[in-house]
Amino acid sequence: MKSIGSGFRGWRALLVCAVLALAVSSTSRAHESMRVAAKNKEVVVAFYNMIFQDHKVREAVDKYVGDRYIQHNPLVPDGTKVLIEFMEPYFAKNPTARSEIKRAVAEGDLVFLHVHAKSSETDRGMAVVDIFRVENGKVVEHWDVVQPIPEKANNSNTMF
Repeated sequence: MKSIGSGFRGWRALLVCAVLALAVSSTSRAHESMRVAAKNKEVVVAFYNMIFQDHKVREAVDKYVGDRYIQHNPLVPDGTKVLIEFMEPYFAKNPTARSEIKRAVAEGDLVFLHVHAKSSETDRGMAVVDIFRVENGKVVEHWDVVQPIPEKANNSNTMF
């Protein structure tokens, strides 16, 4: 006949195994989520640099944008056609325009870029936060917030 203590040890061992299995499963899901976020960040950074460093707008759209492109900037319609039709002439007129990514952070399907955008080498520029949603390895959605860099600031901090 088993004692009460030996039955308890069996249940305790079973409980420990169940907790460990849940922890391993949770760790695997977290690792997969981090891997996907890192891949999404890689896609968005390559897309952004191809447009704003290399000025290859059409190529970037063809390579990195999905079947649909949802735009949340209220001044810009949905779709890639508008992006191409605006950016190509802009870069033709402003060949030294560049946008430098200062920070890139990814969480799940969202990638956040903190950017210093300049239309020329002498331009103070703008501080930009671009947010992209990635689906199946393609950019499908965009939000942005843009703030001009003032000539004088009320503190000694930079915007970057």
